[in-house]
Amino acid sequence: MTASDRTPGMREALVVGGLAVVVVLAAAVVTFLLPPDVGSIVFRTPLLILVLIVGTGAVLWRITRPSR
Repeated sequence: MTASDRTPGMREALVVGGLAVVVVLAAAVVTFLLPPDVGSIVFRTPLLILVLIVGTGAVLWRITRPSR
């Protein structure tokens, strides 16, 4: 069995979950540190939704690309 034949397991799922938690916490800290005027733009516009859509699209595109 080669590395390319291996399917993702529990370790990979935990790594991805941990990375997602770190990214969300980092985004919360950055948003907290923003000046109030900039923070209001983040919270009162669909900016977060757009970031989530683009990020999800990028992840799905990366997953579905054939490995080289």
